Amino acid sequence: MSIQQRDFRQSEWNDHLADHVAARAVEWFAEDLGHECDWTSVGLIDRAARSELAVVARRPGVIAGLTAAGIVAGVADAGLEWRPLVADAAVVEAGSRVAMLAGATRSVLAAERVVLNLLGRMSGVATATRRLVDAVAGTRCRVYDTRKTVPGWRLLDKYAVRMGGGWNHRMGLYDAILIKDNHLAALGAAGISPAAAVKRARSFLAETFPPSRAETMVVEIEIDAVEMFTPVLEAGPDIVLLDNMSPPQLAACVAERDAIRPGVVLEASGGIRLDTVAEIAQTGVDRVSTGWPTHDAPWLDVALDWGA
Repeated sequence: MSIQQRDFRQSEWNDHLADHVAARAVEWFAEDLGHECDWTSVGLIDRAARSELAVVARRPGVIAGLTAAGIVAGVADAGLEWRPLVADAAVVEAGSRVAMLAGATRSVLAAERVVLNLLGRMSGVATATRRLVDAVAGTRCRVYDTRKTVPGWRLLDKYAVRMGGGWNHRMGLYDAILIKDNHLAALGAAGISPAAAVKRARSFLAETFPPSRAETMVVEIEIDAVEMFTPVLEAGPDIVLLDNMSPPQLAACVAERDAIRPGVVLEASGGIRLDTVAEIAQTGVDRVSTGWPTHDAPWLDVALDWGA
């Protein structure tokens, strides 16, 4: 396989994700309506009233979550009509209409905040991801996410990263081998070196899973010191995660990898921000992983406007 072919499972819109959104939407509306209703609308809005409102992006950004928002609207009221005006991953300017929501006015108002929360969160993640992707344009480097996601929102967060042009790191602990610092500390106490840990992981996969799965599960190891690199590289992991290394250290690891094991992927992590990612990408690493889009990026401001 090429240097980028052996990779983690990537998020895509499918029936599983649609079912996930529908199940979560029930919980979101229970939170907002308290197992009762929107008493403001019930008290003030005629039951027969109908409206059509536009979802408007008040800031420029990348839209994500439109299909999911349609499912959420349907959970609020199956009679609501959700009509996207752009597609997920679309880049929009401030003031752009991205969807229309029509139906019983009471239902539109009851669905409003949950729909906007979904779109604002997912579009914010997608927009932040796109800024990182644009910053590394012209290099070989890909931008990956992490598991630093809102509990219960991981599938949506990772889908939003993909809509922003990024790539998904492992979905969970179940779909890859990632030997991190605390694993190495525990193994070190037993006299097992990082290189030996890689070999042990390979043996474990071969003994535990059928070849069809063992051959596709990524083996990655995290190191935070340059002196650890050569023996780990020679052990043959799929990916070496270079944690909190300086650009000169990263460049030295890239040169050594190219000379010894050109098929091993190098991933930089730690301190990956919009103001640092370009310099890190220019060292020649194959990817960077960062939690910034999913744990720190601001939401995209979207609103439901009357008469827009």
